[in-house]
Amino acid sequence: MVQISRRAALAGVTATSALALTGGFGLSQPAQAAAPMKGPLRPSVYRFKLGGFEVATVFDGSIQLDGPHPIFGQDQEAADVQTLLEANLLPTERFEIGFTPTIVNTGNELVLFDAGNGAGRRPDAGSLRARLTEAGYPPESIDVVVLTHFHPDHIGGLMEDGSPAFPNARYVTSSTEYDFWSPEEKASGPTERVGKLVQANVVPFADKMSFIGDGDQVVSGITGLAANGHTPGHMVFHLESEGKRFAITADTANHFIVSLQKPDWHVRFDMDKAAAAKARRDVFGMLAADKIPFAGYHMPFPSVGFVEPLAGGGFRYVPASYQLDLG
Repeated sequence: MVQISRRAALAGVTATSALALTGGFGLSQPAQAAAPMKGPLRPSVYRFKLGGFEVATVFDGSIQLDGPHPIFGQDQEAADVQTLLEANLLPTERFEIGFTPTIVNTGNELVLFDAGNGAGRRPDAGSLRARLTEAGYPPESIDVVVLTHFHPDHIGGLMEDGSPAFPNARYVTSSTEYDFWSPEEKASGPTERVGKLVQANVVPFADKMSFIGDGDQVVSGITGLAANGHTPGHMVFHLESEGKRFAITADTANHFIVSLQKPDWHVRFDMDKAAAAKARRDVFGMLAADKIPFAGYHMPFPSVGFVEPLAGGGFRYVPASYQLDLG
């Protein structure tokens, strides 16, 4: 019997491996072509259960801008905003704003919160209807469209190619928001940009629209809460099913660091700076105290997380990991 020592066996394996790495036993191998670059890819739907509800956030795209200062921290020195960003490992000269509507299946109705930008408004946003379809929610299946407020990135997708984007839906919004934006005179002067879009995309649905105020229900388990300041009738929504709670905060905070850690700093997008700051303190103070998860329209996708209080009155954003995925 031929016996091979362990040392000899290992030497043979090493030699064979070397041959394989260099083309193998004297035979040349064709060079492998470099794999083509595929470009950036990010997820577009996140879905989870909330008691008897099913909730999904759907990415409508994003824009990149110079800043965040002076858009965020408008009343602050640029250096102070940059210091805050650096402390949170963020760039100081460029930033991204994403757009993330939320859809809730109550078991009886499909309720969509905000309609996105609409096709063609921005090169990298406006794909909500396609992504809803990919996620199993074709536009004609939407029963209720809730408008948190009337800024273009929330109402731009209500009409597509001159027709209703969600043809079988009814609509719910704040009576205060509608009363402020719907008069025809709002389509000129300083409110012209939003006012014209409201005339084109919101007013045509008035006969299918329910108007609510603070504490009113959209459907069973979904309640609207006034959080004005960003716009006159801006609302947030509280969900509860089988003891599980969740919030949809819309544009109460538009940046996950600056607007939450420094809720009193002014934001260019807020129409009433003082009221918007109070809304941030009130809404996120409640969420922090009760440890309620939330979806924020401009939080980094999947736009779902928690807040915890910071010394000095601000909040730290904690992105959701697996908390909402556990059975």
